Amino acid sequence: MTSKPVVVGVDGSAAAQYAVRWAVRRAVRTGAPLRIIHAYELPFGVTEGEPMLTALRTQGRRLLSVARDTANAVATVDVETELAAMAASTGLAHASANASVLVLGNHGRDPLTGALIGSTSLALAARAQCPLVLVRANGADGNPRTGPIVVGVDGTEASEAAIAFAFAEASAQDAALVAVHAWAESAFETAFAGARPDLVQHREVADEVFAERLAGWQEKYPEVRVERDLVHERPTKALQRRARNARLVVVGRRDHGGFPGLALGSTSQHLLHHVSCPVAVVRTEIPE
Repeated sequence: MTSKPVVVGVDGSAAAQYAVRWAVRRAVRTGAPLRIIHAYELPFGVTEGEPMLTALRTQGRRLLSVARDTANAVATVDVETELAAMAASTGLAHASANASVLVLGNHGRDPLTGALIGSTSLALAARAQCPLVLVRANGADGNPRTGPIVVGVDGTEASEAAIAFAFAEASAQDAALVAVHAWAESAFETAFAGARPDLVQHREVADEVFAERLAGWQEKYPEVRVERDLVHERPTKALQRRARNARLVVVGRRDHGGFPGLALGSTSQHLLHHVSCPVAVVRTEIPE
């Protein structure tokens, strides 16, 4: 149980309503209150009393009312709403400092790039001070997926917080957990080793690292059914493949002392852009 709220940002999109539904279910599971935020950016030069400002506030209050109704239709939960006069990325990043999780909806596929994420979501994935969950519209009724939770284990301490989050979610949702550790020899090894890489040795080392990272978590959550997936391929490919049937994919993000968002890795960015299930990006602070 937690006293920190589940924070969800809404912007009037259909995807935001899916995010609200996901956030409500998470709030119920953890006993947390729900905080719904709509942020609007003031056009340059607009002052108090101008019709445009009044219209923005009226629209914002309407969007918050719709989101509250959506939340109440899912479950009974303590709901607070906030209308914030600032850029969405700024307002939600600030709110994330006192949130248990920050939830956003996607806006559909970019017809030119095929990407599934907007600039605000990408900025918050790098800046949020709590886990960020990006929710996709995955059905007309907004029902959650029923597959496993998938977590990427990269062999470094950057994935530790992601593993903790994934185990806790799997336990709370009574879901199976698939821990994926994808390994591949480096370009240097491939180009300059002078011989075919020793795949058996690579796999033994990868398996040892994998076991070390999961050590203790299965003992802490004995009720969670865990599948270990050790594969010889790139992490982006392995996690994207597993995401097809997942209810949630969890990846880590490392921050280096005092400079949040400097290392949203390529794997996290790829998943945020290209998978259709909800994705959680969980921050780990790495001391300098």
